[in-house]
Amino acid sequence: MRLRGLKPEWLNNPKVWRTEILAGLVVALALIPEAISFSIIAGVDPAVGLFASFTMAVVISIVGGRRAMISAATGAVALVIAPLNREHGLGYLISAVILAGVIQIVLGSLGVAKLMRFVPRSVMVGFVNALAILIFMTQVPEMYDVPWAVYPLLVGGLALMVFFPRITKAVPAPLVSIVILTAITVAAGIAVPTVGDKGELPSSLPVPGLPDVPFTLDTLATIAPYAFAMALVGLMESLMTAKLVDDITDTHSSKTRESIGQGIANIVTGFFGGMGGCAMIGQTMINVKVSGARTRLSTFLAGAFLMVLCIAVGPVVSDIPMAALVAVMVMVSFATFDWHSIAPKTLKRMPAGEIAVMVITVMVVVATDNLAIGVVVGSVTAMVIFARRVAHLARVTSVTDPDGTTVVYSVTGELFFASSNDLVGQFDYNDDPGRIVIDLSAAHIWDASSVAALDAIETKYKQRGKTVEIIGLNAPSADLHGKLTGELTSH
Repeated sequence: MRLRGLKPEWLNNPKVWRTEILAGLVVALALIPEAISFSIIAGVDPAVGLFASFTMAVVISIVGGRRAMISAATGAVALVIAPLNREHGLGYLISAVILAGVIQIVLGSLGVAKLMRFVPRSVMVGFVNALAILIFMTQVPEMYDVPWAVYPLLVGGLALMVFFPRITKAVPAPLVSIVILTAITVAAGIAVPTVGDKGELPSSLPVPGLPDVPFTLDTLATIAPYAFAMALVGLMESLMTAKLVDDITDTHSSKTRESIGQGIANIVTGFFGGMGGCAMIGQTMINVKVSGARTRLSTFLAGAFLMVLCIAVGPVVSDIPMAALVAVMVMVSFATFDWHSIAPKTLKRMPAGEIAVMVITVMVVVATDNLAIGVVVGSVTAMVIFARRVAHLARVTSVTDPDGTTVVYSVTGELFFASSNDLVGQFDYNDDPGRIVIDLSAAHIWDASSVAALDAIETKYKQRGKTVEIIGLNAPSADLHGKLTGELTSH
């Protein structure tokens, strides 16, 4: 009997195969100088970064939750673990990578990915725009203090990527640009910086092994802080990238599976002597937005091609001019930036708070060179602005009965720590009659602060010999009020 639904439809589509294979090749070419550069940042041999990119991409293509996303050695991870390598050596770095993977699996299993729902759209836009700026800024050193021939090559590469798709989209324009610029520089003997200038490429596959460290509690205490920081930074960047790809492709991905997959990939990478990593946003944009890849095949081939290029055709890859790869990354930065978000028409309609959150996210990311910090600061800022906005929606109105014996206070809005702090001051304790009714039919109690505020109101009235009745509580509010009233003060 033939089983249906177990094999993806794209396996029978030659066009998809071509797109995925060529996309994987373009990403592999772009990964090589990036991995070498991040190895330098971490203070390790270039092979350590290249091995990490190979194993991360291959493993995550199988166990990850977001199709077509590229994971490899990254600058954020390199910055986190560089001090550990500098002070204790490569063995401790590898151990930290493995422990970080374990932590990511634990955090993923605990549902940390669900926290992504609390990242507002304004933070996401700021994240994307900051990412585009960082991608461009990382290319600036490659355009400074270089031979004059770099500049026409760079312009030529950009022109090819802009105009070649108008001729055909069968072959990714970045790949065409890289091939043509490499052919020109080699044939004409033009002396410009090349991939080979970044470092020596490995000549063999990585071999699994245990890190060279003493397996003691002292070692664990040394690597644990770095491993935890790496785990958090890696998950933050990976989940944000996955969410970005979800939006671009209009598809859903499992963030929990992605979190656990990142942990598995880092564990495997550590045992193969790699420096660890996470989702690479720039290369993911090349794969998804520029090359049009949509399946796990492109991710797997990006890692596989990386090793093939290094081992089998290393001398040829070494001759690729950096100008060709810089042109690709500059094009990626322009394609990534959300130009609509800064259009005058958009800025006029957008609430000031939303614009402020977006700008703060961008500024923090660019200032710290850390996407995770920017997302956290932006999200906290958005929550504070939201809390202030909602707090002002709480209103109190009063109506006194004609006989003058009862006053009814109607409370509307959301009662939580930000709004309930002002609640106590909106009652006339001295001049109100003997019976007070607080109607909460149009309100909702969210936290203990609100219950404490209501208790304080009752206490102030009782001190003046007056009675208070609270009515109109909805079921959740009544349940919370019933549990906490009278229990929040010690006297």
